[in-house]
Amino acid sequence: MTAVAFDQLDKATHDEYACTFASLILHDEGVDITADKIKKLVEVSGNKVESYWPGLFAKALQGKNIADLLAGGGAPAQTAGPVATETKGKRKIG
Repeated sequence: MTAVAFDQLDKATHDEYACTFASLILHDEGVDITADKIKKLVEVSGNKVESYWPGLFAKALQGKNIADLLAGGGAPAQTAGPVATETKGKRKIG
């Protein structure tokens, strides 16, 4: 994988990373993750993002346990459903 400088990323990737980093900083500091706080952190870091990004991140992270997301436990585990089997031409689900 080739390293790319942050200021050389395409605009969408740059904006996404800037909001991701701002959200992680807020989480690390124990501060609520809101659109205004993400926007402020992005601005003080000298970056600019499209106006919808901070709100999108804040909404997506609302009510989520960030520590679980970072540990890979953010998605519910997949469980197997019933298995269909055939017995002498008849379908049985169980």
